[in-house]
Amino acid sequence: MNFILNHRYSHEEIYRSLGVGNAGGVRFCSDEEGKVRRAVVLTSVPTARIQRENPYHDRVEGDVLVYTGVGQEGDQALGGRNRRILEQATEPFPVYCFQLLGSRRDREIGVKRWLFIGMLDYMRHYRETQIDARQKPREVCVFEFRVITDFKSIGPDHDSRLMADLIAESRTRPTTTDDRELGKTAPISDGFMELAPLEAEKVRSQMLALTPQGFEHLVRDVLVGTGFTSVNVTRFSQDGGIDVNACAGHSMWPIRNLMVQIQAKRWLHTVGRKEVAELRGSLHPHARGAVVTTSQFSRAAITEATDGGKSPIVLIDGYDFARIAAASKVLYPSGTPADTDLSLQASMRL
Repeated sequence: MNFILNHRYSHEEIYRSLGVGNAGGVRFCSDEEGKVRRAVVLTSVPTARIQRENPYHDRVEGDVLVYTGVGQEGDQALGGRNRRILEQATEPFPVYCFQLLGSRRDREIGVKRWLFIGMLDYMRHYRETQIDARQKPREVCVFEFRVITDFKSIGPDHDSRLMADLIAESRTRPTTTDDRELGKTAPISDGFMELAPLEAEKVRSQMLALTPQGFEHLVRDVLVGTGFTSVNVTRFSQDGGIDVNACAGHSMWPIRNLMVQIQAKRWLHTVGRKEVAELRGSLHPHARGAVVTTSQFSRAAITEATDGGKSPIVLIDGYDFARIAAASKVLYPSGTPADTDLSLQASMRL
C-alpha cells in the first residue's frame, strides 16, 4: 500500500501496511538483526474544545515538527524508543508522520482519522521542563524534525530508497551542522527578578498561548515596561523581518535614542542562522537588532549573531524573556497556562 500526501488513513491501515506496532506515539519496524527498517511518528492537533493553544501539544511550524518524546508521566529518559529516533541521523531510514484529526468519538470523521503529512528528517533534540496535566514540572525529550513533502506518494516497497534520496536532497540545503545543534546564549536578564524553572515555564506557557501577533504586542509592552520609548509594532506580514521598533529611553543615557529593531518569534522550534542573518539585512542604518523568541537558538545562530565582522545581534531565548516579562509586570508566574485537553494524546505517549 502506498500513502499519498494529505490523504487520510485508518489506524489499521497504518500499522498493518508499514509493519509497525499498534500502540505508542513512535513505532518501529526492524529486521531480523534489530536494525530499523522504518518508523512511524503519530502526532495530533488541538481540538476545537481548546480555547487557547496548548504549548505542550506537538506543533508543526512551517516545515518543522516539534515533538515531545515517549513517556506520558514523570521525567522522560533518552532511552528506548526515544533513543532509537536519533539513529536516523546516521541511518536515513524512512519515518512516516501521521496527524490525528479528531477523537474516535467524532463520528463525522470516521475511521480514517489519520492525515499523512509527510516524511520526517531528524534535526535535533534537547531536554526541557514542561508542565504536565497535573500542573507538575517534569523533564522531557523534545525532538525537531524537518517535514519533507517533496513527493506524491510513498510505500514500503520503495520507501528506503526514496527516503535516502529525500534526506540527501534536504541536507544539501544551506543548513550547517551547527544549525542542527543547540547553542547557549548569555543571559540578558541580570538585574531582573529571578524565577525558578517551573515559574519561568509557566510564564513561557502564557507566551506560547498567544498568537504570533499577540506575541509581537507582548514584546512591545515589555519594551515600554523596561524604559524604551517610541515603541511600535510593524504591520503584520509586511515587516521585512522586523516586528517591533523602539528607541532607548532617557535612563539608558549612553545610548539614548538609539533605534532598536526586533524580530519576535513565537516558536517552539529552534531559531537558526537564517533568521538572524535576515534580520541583520533588514535593519535600518545605524540601528541595533535583536531576536526575541519563546524557544531557543542553534549554535549557528549564535555564531552568526556574534560574528566579529558584522553588526552584533542580541539574542533573547524563551526562558530569559520569561524572566524579563515577569519583571516588567506584563506576565506573571502565577498565570494559568493554556487550557489543556490531552484526550487525543493520552493513548499515544505510552
